Amino acid sequence: MNTDSRVVTLDVAVIGGGAAGFFAAIHAKNTTNTVAIFEKSAKLLSKVKISGGGRCNVTNACFDNELLSGYYPRGEKQLRRAFYQFNARSTVEWYESRGVKLKTYPDNCIFPQANDSQVIIDCLLKECYGRGVTLQVQHSVKAIRKENEIFILTLDEQLVYAKKVIVTTGGQPKMSGLKWLEELGLKIVPPVPSLFTFNMPGNPIRELMGNVVEQTTVKIEGTKLTGKGPLLITHWGMSGPAILQLSAWGARILEEKKYRFSIFVNWLDEMKEEALRERLQRHKKEQPEKMLSNANPFSITNKIWQFLLQKYELPAQVRWKELEGKSLNKLITALLFDKYDVSGKTTFKEEFVTAGGVHLSEIDFNTMESKKINGLYFAGEVLDIDGITGGFNFQAAWTTGYIAGKHAGKD
Repeated sequence: MNTDSRVVTLDVAVIGGGAAGFFAAIHAKNTTNTVAIFEKSAKLLSKVKISGGGRCNVTNACFDNELLSGYYPRGEKQLRRAFYQFNARSTVEWYESRGVKLKTYPDNCIFPQANDSQVIIDCLLKECYGRGVTLQVQHSVKAIRKENEIFILTLDEQLVYAKKVIVTTGGQPKMSGLKWLEELGLKIVPPVPSLFTFNMPGNPIRELMGNVVEQTTVKIEGTKLTGKGPLLITHWGMSGPAILQLSAWGARILEEKKYRFSIFVNWLDEMKEEALRERLQRHKKEQPEKMLSNANPFSITNKIWQFLLQKYELPAQVRWKELEGKSLNKLITALLFDKYDVSGKTTFKEEFVTAGGVHLSEIDFNTMESKKINGLYFAGEVLDIDGITGGFNFQAAWTTGYIAGKHAGKD
């Protein structure tokens, strides 16, 4: 045994103190003796803390593995198999069996009933402390190599010898953050942002920031990309699930466009032109004398309604009975094919999600072990896996962390 205090010997070393790292360490400790988490920053579980506005969207109430995997622009096929080991229902049962009460919202997002991410953090910390997992903050791994079936991790003032290593360093905004893995001979997919809002510099719609339309359909011009759901007007442009879906599914396409493109917004969800014409004709008969500006018959805010009338040059004093020909067509265009130019993006800073990371062909998803380097495992966003908004990215972390820990902990 090495008696140098600067040398630590472990069964399993986990690099990264986020959601996937904690879940991996907890489940590795079920079947092995010594496990430690090494986190380069001063804070553990920092992304869990701030996610969902500090509430933590733990998972999604999609309990069909086939459907669940469909919410991942990258990793769908691999996760479909992985979910048979640990899925959304497993997550709910795991936390609730440890006293964390959860609540499912109408959009299927699952949050702690306390609406506080700290209860998730406390649960994970309690599990680690109870099992004897060592937690090390401000311990950055500078290099990793393997000699005689043992991994040697070089930290600032310490060497760590480990039989197994689980890498859970999260998504990296730049390729430089993945270089050390590339140097191990692993294939890396260059990272690009995956969840971001659309910037619309100078567009007057930004003055309506805070306005939300609950059901919209948004399409990116020249592509097959479509987003559905709530749309939020922001100080920069547009956000909300409909936009975030587009940013996830179109992550690489939009990066190639250098984040300059156009979108079409259907403010009435999936309503078609023929159906809208019929509805407008009915409304003309029901309220012929009402002015357009005073009679908004749709489920969009009055501020957005007024904005669209002005944008498409439909005078506020026009009465519904007078709405014919070009004016009628203008209103249809405003409601179903409203066009906006996008120039740039805004990411969620500490909450950023990336497409990219360790290429999925490198990993055996039955165990999360590297196919090239025995004893090296991966979990979480360091892999080229990402989901749309709604609890899916945390679910991928729980699932891959569970599998990696379970198998790394075995002799």
